[in-house]
Amino acid sequence: MFCKSNEELDTLVNDARKVASLGKVADYIPELGKANGNDLSIAIHYPDGNCISAGDVERKITLQSVSKVISLALVLMDRGYQYVFDRVGMEPTGDPFNSIARLERANVAKPLNPMINAGALVVTHMIKGNNVEERFQRLLNFIHDIADNRKIGYSTNVAQSEFETAYLNRSLGYFLKQHGLINEDIEQLLGLYTRQCAIEMNCLDLARIGLVLAMDGVDPSSGKVIIPVDVARICKTFMVTCGMYDASGEFAIKIGIPAKSGVSGGIMGAVPGKFGIGIFGPALDEKGNSIAGIKLLELLSKKYRLSMF
Repeated sequence: MFCKSNEELDTLVNDARKVASLGKVADYIPELGKANGNDLSIAIHYPDGNCISAGDVERKITLQSVSKVISLALVLMDRGYQYVFDRVGMEPTGDPFNSIARLERANVAKPLNPMINAGALVVTHMIKGNNVEERFQRLLNFIHDIADNRKIGYSTNVAQSEFETAYLNRSLGYFLKQHGLINEDIEQLLGLYTRQCAIEMNCLDLARIGLVLAMDGVDPSSGKVIIPVDVARICKTFMVTCGMYDASGEFAIKIGIPAKSGVSGGIMGAVPGKFGIGIFGPALDEKGNSIAGIKLLELLSKKYRLSMF
């Protein structure tokens, strides 16, 4: 076990929190702007069921872009590898997560990967179901299974706040519809996507999802395969190459684990074969990643040699 006590984590959290003042909460989504930028918490979930933590790990946070990993897993299980990657690419962009520029420059208007907003909209469009409610419920049930928590829901306030301010995502949606990658009503799709991003849980749940991915899709407590091993492998690969927006390369060098961030300040990490990590630190750096959360992962990776490289 790499870290043995909550007290050990407390020390690292206090050290990492010092940089939180250098970041800024995501106030372009009004509901997220209400967060306390000084907050920082972490949970680490081991295969044997042991979980250590520091900070207010029971506080609920919305998944935001962390949900992109989970929707991708569901759609790969729904549609298969070929169908999905005929419509979404596999390459890092080097552009901001909400950029439209690369779509306009490409010969084929196909999002470069599922972790940017354009790619995530296409992935969410692929979730099977007869209507938005059924599609959302399938995604939520899938999350219930991975997190082993059927109480997980979503924040109606955050979903509404995002829907009302989703001007860039609307632009992306209409651009993608123009080029045949989306064939449903864009307002309907945005309603589904903003609810997906507003699914909320605490750091303990987030670490549990990270653990299942770390264990190649197997729930270690029951032995049940929740995510097929190939799908888990694909998701973890995208987390390494694209999971921290256009800071993914630097993150891979400095920390070196599969991870996905969201603009709520959440980070989900999956250390292959070892444990899952859930972090919440709402103050963001200029790339949209939790500034104190990344510092905390740097401290952990350096101290315990977490890098898979």
